[in-house]
Amino acid sequence: MFTPDSLEGDFTLLTAAARYDELRVRDALAPAAGDATGGEHPDDLNDPADPEVPPLTRDEALELLALGEVVARKAGYGRQLAVRSARAVGASWSQIGAALGTSKQAAWEAHGRWIDDQAEQRRHSDYEGMSAHDAAAARALAGDPDDEGGA
Repeated sequence: MFTPDSLEGDFTLLTAAARYDELRVRDALAPAAGDATGGEHPDDLNDPADPEVPPLTRDEALELLALGEVVARKAGYGRQLAVRSARAVGASWSQIGAALGTSKQAAWEAHGRWIDDQAEQRRHSDYEGMSAHDAAAARALAGDPDDEGGA
């Protein structure tokens, strides 16, 4: 059975996105489930189905779903690392919020939740996430949403 947790360690963001895209494109081009002939129906005049493309198996459809979550998780983690980098080079929360298409307050709060989640992971696993020292340093770098720039 495919789950995000079972797949996450096997893929980088790039490889997860590539496999996700491969399955998604095949799913889009294959005949609809239950229509192995790829026959034309009145409702399918604009359907790009290719009868030569096999539809996804049940396992592949479940893998596609799980990979979507893996991509979202990895992208979210990378997003917060980029926020930390932006703070480290002096970006304000207003600038970070604008770059993320949100308010400075929402950006700051999301980053704070991410730091808390990373510290919680370390408390549970003792190797994943941030140590208490690293979390404190990340909170110090994050500062206040009204700070004009990072460290």
